[in-house]
Amino acid sequence: MQEEINQLEGWRHENDALCRDFVFDDFVQAFSFMTRVALFAEKMDHHPNWVNIYNRVSIQLTSHDAGNTVSSKDIRLAKMINEMMD
Repeated sequence: MQEEINQLEGWRHENDALCRDFVFDDFVQAFSFMTRVALFAEKMDHHPNWVNIYNRVSIQLTSHDAGNTVSSKDIRLAKMINEMMD
């Protein structure tokens, strides 16, 4: 699993979570991004911890049901988020 984590472009492995910060042009773009992530996360039944301040979104992915560590669900969601940014 560590190899998969290392291959996630832009993500950091900190405190048993995958972390990434995003900066957008404005609040509307940041909120639109969060909405797209939220819809996919809901389908996965796997929800991010995140903070939004104006044009910035910080995401932490960890699996509470796996003992608050990074699981395959977190890696899958991180990959999906990266694809959304392409």
